[in-house]
Amino acid sequence: MTRPPSATRLRRLALSHQGLAGKRKIGSGASGVEKTLERLGYVQIDTISVVARAHHHTLFTRVAKYDEAQINALVRQRCAFEYWAHAAAYLPMRDYRYALPMMRAVARGEVGGWHHRRDDALRARVKDRIREEGPLFARDFEDSPRRGAGWWNWKPAKRALEQLFMEGELMSVERQGFQKRYELAERALPPGIDTTEPDLAEHADHVIDATLAAHGFATRRSIAYQRRDARVRAAVGQCLKARVAAGDIERHAAADGELLYCRPGTLDAAPRRAPDLARILSPFDNVVIQRRRCAQVFGFDYTIECYVPEAKRRYGYYVLPILFGDRFAGRMDCKAHRQQGRFEIKALFLADDPPEAFLPAFRTAVLEYAAFTGCGPEVDVGTVSPRRWTTPMRRAFA
Repeated sequence: MTRPPSATRLRRLALSHQGLAGKRKIGSGASGVEKTLERLGYVQIDTISVVARAHHHTLFTRVAKYDEAQINALVRQRCAFEYWAHAAAYLPMRDYRYALPMMRAVARGEVGGWHHRRDDALRARVKDRIREEGPLFARDFEDSPRRGAGWWNWKPAKRALEQLFMEGELMSVERQGFQKRYELAERALPPGIDTTEPDLAEHADHVIDATLAAHGFATRRSIAYQRRDARVRAAVGQCLKARVAAGDIERHAAADGELLYCRPGTLDAAPRRAPDLARILSPFDNVVIQRRRCAQVFGFDYTIECYVPEAKRRYGYYVLPILFGDRFAGRMDCKAHRQQGRFEIKALFLADDPPEAFLPAFRTAVLEYAAFTGCGPEVDVGTVSPRRWTTPMRRAFA
């Protein structure tokens, strides 16, 4: 172990691996979406549409000329699939076999919250109908003549579809709006895909490698983030120890004493200085989703408050982090009024006095993001903290 790497180096390294350190994006168009998904390992899916949905927002931040249809196209082309990372997510198809352990665990009833009371007859009928008719949405089960009799009542059918999806029997081959279209996994998977279930050591190595590829460095805690299987978490610790001993992974002490793991040489070269660009991130962005890591690396304490009772919120319902250069400059509570073509910054909270370059960079970022959400150039600015920034902000968007 060496002396702790500087905070600046860690911030820039983390952003570089996440594709947020420079002016160039990870890629462009559909190929850029695939490249980004493979770099990050997953992109979280979320239903909230106050502004752009989380998965589209995360991809927009990293892909030039991103269009919301592109991720759907990638799934249809069988280059990506939907399943569970630490939450519902899009994942690269190359990693399909590493989803198998959870699928098997769900089928065995070992994953809390997913093992409903099995209705084997209903499950068989759902699968038979998809086999005969091709991919179907949950809504396609609403129009059956037996709608009130139980078999094709929407709620039981939907539960069966989701259970079969989580067990890996069904896959989503596209989304319309926010509804999945289900297909038999045997028909949805691309030819030649590896469907052998990894053993614990293989699975742990994959978790480690995917995390280091996406973030550059990580603690044992962040590598095992939200892994529900205690055996996998234990295997991660064992694999880290063995790979450090073999020289495949380096171990460094962070400033707070927690151990950082990275590939050999990762911390040797200082990453380039981040340009004076402002980036508006999703609350579910891979950079901020781990609250502890975000605080350790960036000194930014961020919580997604849409799940916090209104009376206990500090900043607002759907607050977006604002990145400037290699630091977080603040956060904003905002809303896209698409029918009116108006983007509203309900409240803006700046961390401290930003440099002079922040205001024009922030204005550019807001206008680009507002256009992506389907709003015109009109931006309304509500409250600003510190208050002395209220007039400059409103003038910038006047």
